[in-house]
Order: sequence, then structure tokens, then C-alpha cells
Amino acid sequence: MENVNQQQKVLYTGKTHTTGGREGASRSSDGRLDIKLTSPGAIGEGTNPEQLLAAGWSACFIGAMGKAAAGMSLKLPADTSVDTEIDLVLSDTGYVLQARLNISLPGMDRETAQDIARTAHTLCPYSKALHGNIKVETTIL
Repeated sequence: MENVNQQQKVLYTGKTHTTGGREGASRSSDGRLDIKLTSPGAIGEGTNPEQLLAAGWSACFIGAMGKAAAGMSLKLPADTSVDTEIDLVLSDTGYVLQARLNISLPGMDRETAQDIARTAHTLCPYSKALHGNIKVETTIL
């Protein structure tokens, strides 16, 4: 892991303690997150890493779209939404992820929506972290 450059400022550090892997539990250091984990498709309570990634990425991406829109002197529609799907795939080389971001910007023309989404991918920390590492499809609904 690369050291934090002197020019960078850490804004927030999310800390969790996880036990038991996919059949375990995760708790944040501040106690605001306390969840049971289960494997995808398992019966019972709990979530899985793919759902957590989808939720975090969707939330971050909406924020990035807001910044992208503001840079174009626009405002996102109040009912903006992102439905993110994360697939856990078994490939010839092992397990990999792939993603689909389905974006709804009601009342906005397709070209502008596409420009906002394209710019948001350059701003969103999740998109930047995953860029080039997993297959990502972005669709304007």
C-alpha cells in the first residue's frame, strides 16, 4: 500500500472488525454498523460483501454525480437513483467481480445524463479504485 503523500489529507477512515468471513459478522469501530454476514443466496438473515459494495458505491456515485452536475451548472433531480448490481463470478482464473450501474436521472436528457455519469466515474473514489480492475457497465435508464 502506498504511503499517504504529504499533500493529501485523510478526511475519514472507516474501521471495521470482521470475524467468520462470509458466514460471520462485521462491526464498525463506532458501533453504527453491526451486521451479520451470509454467503450470497444463503437462507436466513445477513448481507454479503457484494451487497455492501453495491450500497457504498451507489451512495458515493450519487454524490459524485452531484459534483459533476454542479460543475456543469446543473442540479441533479431530487429523485436521482442508482441501482448497482455486483456479480460474483467464477472465471477460469478464480473469483472475480463485475458490476452494472443503472442510473436514473428523471427529466434529464440522455446526453447530459451520460456526461454527468462519465464525469462522476472520474470523481467517485469507488469508481477510481475499481477502474481497470473489474468489468463495469453504466446504463442511463
